[in-house]
Amino acid sequence: MSRVFSVCVYCGSRNGEDPAYAAAATALGTAIATHGWRLVYGAGDVGLMGRVARAAQSGGAQTFGVIPEHLLDREVGKSDLTSFVVTETMHERKKVMFMNADVVVLLPGGAGSLDEVFEVLTWRQLGLHKKQVYIVNTNGYWSKLIDLMNHVVTEGFAADSLLDYMTDVPDIDTLMRALRAARSSDSVCHE
Repeated sequence: MSRVFSVCVYCGSRNGEDPAYAAAATALGTAIATHGWRLVYGAGDVGLMGRVARAAQSGGAQTFGVIPEHLLDREVGKSDLTSFVVTETMHERKKVMFMNADVVVLLPGGAGSLDEVFEVLTWRQLGLHKKQVYIVNTNGYWSKLIDLMNHVVTEGFAADSLLDYMTDVPDIDTLMRALRAARSSDSVCHE
């Protein structure tokens, strides 16, 4: 039996100010379940993390959560997941999440979400993987990040290929079309 397609989601441990962020998290969790895929995420039960996980669980999706011991209380570790892994460090958390996913999706979030996505992009620049990063730019939340990444390339601090590692999508429907297309063309990396 083949391994289930797994989507690693980086997102905030808060809901943010725009209700569209919470709606996107819920829609993503629901869509992952509808497609029979597995959610891989930071194992919190707060903010957007909790929303995406509860929606995935409600739809019957497998859920794989990874949380460092020092965040169990702060992020309200969601231990009722299909798989619940507790790590010693944040770095271990990021590695375990990434190694158990086929693609990475970035929803709105803060410094932690940026840390996660930049590490994955750096690993790709170094040739350590070929997994694609999908940036869900809900109501333009990540527009300044996308502008910054273009600026980094324009100013000569990264090759043009850096921009190819990221796919900017405006909403969950567009994301799901992109993921289905990538899977059917077999361009999704299963490392």
